[in-house]
Amino acid sequence: MAFLADALSRVKPSATIAVTQKARELKNAGRDVIGLGAGEPDFDTPDNIKNAAIEAIRRGETKYPPVSGIAPLREAIAKKFKRENNLDYRPEQTIVGTGGKQILFNAFMATLNPGDEVIIPRPYWVSYPEMVAICGGTSVFADTSIDNGFKLTPQVLEKAITPKTKWLLMNSPSNPSGAAYTEAELRALADILMKHPHVWTLTDDMYEHLTYGDFVFKTIAEVEPSLYERTLTMNGVSKAYAMTGWRIGYAAGPVPLIKAMDMIQGQQTSGACTIAQWASVEALNGPQDFIARNKAIFQGRRDLVVSMLNQARGISCPSPEGAFYVYPSCAQLIGKKTKTGKVIDNDEAFCSELLEAEGVAVVFGSAFGLGPNFRISYATSDALLEEACTRIQRFTASLT
Repeated sequence: MAFLADALSRVKPSATIAVTQKARELKNAGRDVIGLGAGEPDFDTPDNIKNAAIEAIRRGETKYPPVSGIAPLREAIAKKFKRENNLDYRPEQTIVGTGGKQILFNAFMATLNPGDEVIIPRPYWVSYPEMVAICGGTSVFADTSIDNGFKLTPQVLEKAITPKTKWLLMNSPSNPSGAAYTEAELRALADILMKHPHVWTLTDDMYEHLTYGDFVFKTIAEVEPSLYERTLTMNGVSKAYAMTGWRIGYAAGPVPLIKAMDMIQGQQTSGACTIAQWASVEALNGPQDFIARNKAIFQGRRDLVVSMLNQARGISCPSPEGAFYVYPSCAQLIGKKTKTGKVIDNDEAFCSELLEAEGVAVVFGSAFGLGPNFRISYATSDALLEEACTRIQRFTASLT
């Protein structure tokens, strides 16, 4: 009898974490490496949020919190959903977790039985199918393409739904592609979901505040109120508030589901860090003006990276609506050879040889379920992005 659980055989390590760690190791060994794999803003947490955490410590807010979150944060979450998404949730319909990952994991653990299916558009965030597998479910991948902006279409969704479908998992704006769904696009998907009342929707809205130009963010329960009773709307403070290390995610949905997730979390980690929760109260209730400033910086970085990558031989890079990633295609370079004679036979080889030759660490697209592409996080300085893109241009020009 094997000692380790059989479930581990269905799970792969996180490719994004692996790339970040590899870049860190090379830097420690003295290599000149530019790491573009990490999915976190390079901005510091705003001072008012940090001060709220300090004040919480001084008040002695250091005891065990309620499993579902402290009351002021659950109230702030309900107000946020009303203020920004026109969604009416009572505090008891909300839950706070140790990051968005725990929210997703709890939802799947609370609802999936063996054989239950979760529709996941691809490319997808690397952790989605692994969470489904750990919780005993089956991932059903719904393909998108660079031609339709990496967005799920109603026709593909309709084809993916079966009697075993339990969830549709939506991520807008998307990690890794940056694609974001318009109100009309969500309406078309909602029309399909309305025909299949057994299918619930889990919306990962973590990048909600990072959309660019005239794009207007919407979430699906807002677009189609009839889906409200079978939607879990998930968000967090990590990206927009530059609070990745504080580890606070949250969600709102029907009370029976929230109670089930609370029960699982109570036996798993109990409540999230009290101090981080008080900081999150300030994040949601406090000044929001810095978000627009940060967005403007991210938009400039996006435009820089898209422009320079499209000048690289064999690279095609669409301009995404949101998040802080681009997901360019390297299809034209498959089959080319490096200066050392190595063949670029897939996107993983492209990224490996790019790191070896030029010291630029990016994540290969196959890790997100769709290649030949690669993901770049532009959550770093203009100077580093310009240098990285210059190196990518040099690398692609060297292939024969």
